[in-house]
Amino acid sequence: MSRLTTGPGRFPTNSLPAATFGRRGLLKGIAGIGAAATLPALLGACDSGSDENVAPPKGNPDDPANLTFWTWTTNVEKVVDIWNARNPHQKVTVSRQAQGEELLTKIITAHRAGNAPDLLHAEYQALPVLITNGAVADLTSLAGEVRSEFTEGTWNLTSFGGKTYAIPQDVAPMMLYYREDLFQQFGLTVPKSWDEFATVARQVRQKDANRYLATFSSGDPGWFAGLAEQAGANWWVNDNGTWTVSINDEPTKRMAAFWGGLVNDGTLSGKPMYTPEWNKAMSDGTLLAWPSAVWGAGVLEGVALTTKGKWRMAPLPQWNAASPATGYWGGSATAISTKSTQRAQAEKFVRWLNTDPEAIDALVAQGGIYPAATTGQSTPALSKAPLMLPNQPTFFADAAAIAKTARGFSWAPNVNVTYSAYSDILAKAIQDKSDFAAAIDRLQDASVADLKKQGFQVK
Repeated sequence: MSRLTTGPGRFPTNSLPAATFGRRGLLKGIAGIGAAATLPALLGACDSGSDENVAPPKGNPDDPANLTFWTWTTNVEKVVDIWNARNPHQKVTVSRQAQGEELLTKIITAHRAGNAPDLLHAEYQALPVLITNGAVADLTSLAGEVRSEFTEGTWNLTSFGGKTYAIPQDVAPMMLYYREDLFQQFGLTVPKSWDEFATVARQVRQKDANRYLATFSSGDPGWFAGLAEQAGANWWVNDNGTWTVSINDEPTKRMAAFWGGLVNDGTLSGKPMYTPEWNKAMSDGTLLAWPSAVWGAGVLEGVALTTKGKWRMAPLPQWNAASPATGYWGGSATAISTKSTQRAQAEKFVRWLNTDPEAIDALVAQGGIYPAATTGQSTPALSKAPLMLPNQPTFFADAAAIAKTARGFSWAPNVNVTYSAYSDILAKAIQDKSDFAAAIDRLQDASVADLKKQGFQVK
C-alpha cells in the first residue's frame, strides 16, 4: 500500500480521502539493491563518508540554479511553487517518485549512473542505506546553522557518527488514542503508566469478554521500534565503521516481555493491524485503544469514520513517570545527492523547506505533515483539531508537548532484514504463545548475522 493522504507524520488534506498507509512493507527488499553497501571503502560511511560528501559545499548559494527534487510528499508542488516565485533564478523541479525500497533502488541506481537528482526525500530508517552507498552528502556544515530548530531526539534521526546527512522534515511522535465514550461507559481510567495499562486491559476483559484494550501487531516493526525507543532502547551504534547491535538490550526485552505476557494470557489481542478485521474492531469498539503516532487521527478517519468525536488522545503510558518519554513511528527528511553540482543552492532550498515559517505552514496546510521543526509544531495551520477528535481542540498543542519528549535511535544499513525477521519471529511467538523476550534474542541474532554476511564489521 502506498502513502496517499495519510502516513507517518501526515494527515488527510483538503478534499482527498483518508487512507491507511504501508509501514509494514517499508524497506523490504532493500537487501537486493546491490553490493555497494558492502564495499570496504564504505563500511565506515556512517562515520566518515567518502571524500566527496565530506567536502563543504562550493559556490555561491545565491547563484542561478536548476534543482531536481525526488519526493512523494503530498502537494509538495504547491510548496515548491512558493520557492520558485520567490527565487525565479533558482528553480526547483519536483519529480514525484514512489517510496520505500522502490525509491531507494531508483536513487542508488541513478547515483551509480551519475544522474541522481539534487534533492532527495528519505525516511529516517532508509538513510543508512543511502549513506553506505555514498548517495547522500554530508550536511554537517548546514546542520550547525539549523540545529537549534529541532529537538535532540529529532536531530539524532539524521545524524550518524557525529555527522549529519539530512535535515528533518516531518516527525511522528507516538501517543495513545482511546475511545473516550467506552472508557466512560466501563468506568475506566486513562493509564498513565504501563502497569496501569495492564490493569485497565484486564478490567476491559472482565467487563466484556468480546473486547480488548489493544492489540499487539507482529506485522508492524516500526511500531515496535517506536515502543522500544520510548523504553530507552538504542539498537544500533556505529563507531568508526564498526557496528554494535543491541536489539535485545534490557529496555527492549522488558517491553517485549510486558506485551508478550498480556498477549499470551489473553488479556490483549495478538491480531495484526491494517486488516479488514482490525478496521472493523477499531470501528465497532472491539478495540478500545491504539498506541499510535500523531498521524493516527488520519488513519482513524479512514477506517472508523462513524466513530468521529468518540476518540481522544493522551501521552503513551510511561515506564518512568519522573522522566516522560515517547518514541517515533515514521517521519522523513530532505537530503542532497553527493553528485549534485549545485550543492550550495541545494542547501539553501533545504534550509528554507524545513525551517522557514512560510514553507512549514504550506507543508502542513498542503501536505498534511506534522513538522519536525519545533516552531512549526505551533503553526496556525495546526490550530484546528483533526476531524476525528473535535472534542479535543488542544490536540496539536498536546501533541507538541509530547513531541518534546520523543527520543529516537540510529538505524543500521540492514533495517530491512531486521524488520522482516521481526514479522516472522513475533508472529510465531504469538502463534506458539512463547516468550517474547526470547524472540527478541532471535531477532538480535538474525540482525547480527545479516550485517556480518553483508561484510560489515560487527562488535
